[in-house]
Amino acid sequence: MEHRFSEQGSAPKEFLRWLGRMVVIAIVLAVVSFLTPGFSIRGLWSFLIAAVVISILDYLVERFMKVDASPFGKGLKGFLISAVIIYLTQFFVPNMSVSIFGAVLGALVIGILDAVFPSRVM
Repeated sequence: MEHRFSEQGSAPKEFLRWLGRMVVIAIVLAVVSFLTPGFSIRGLWSFLIAAVVISILDYLVERFMKVDASPFGKGLKGFLISAVIIYLTQFFVPNMSVSIFGAVLGALVIGILDAVFPSRVM
């Protein structure tokens, strides 16, 4: 019985953690969009939608391929998967445009930001 209460109490914490992660990803995407040529997102809703799409694609990659898709998670493989996720995200998000070069640079900038601010961004 005690175990069930602890599980119920963790659902709001999980949601708040997920919501916080979406905000962090949206902010990181804004920075990356500003710094990276070939990577453009316009509009607050587009940043938020991109954050959700990236999180979903990241989850699916980790779940089905058993690969950490963070830019520096598994070396070159994780970096390339991160770039592919960024590139694919543009097809689901309005007002987002990413070239292949922009996706690679975006993954690099996200990896650097993730190293400087060690909260798992992607």
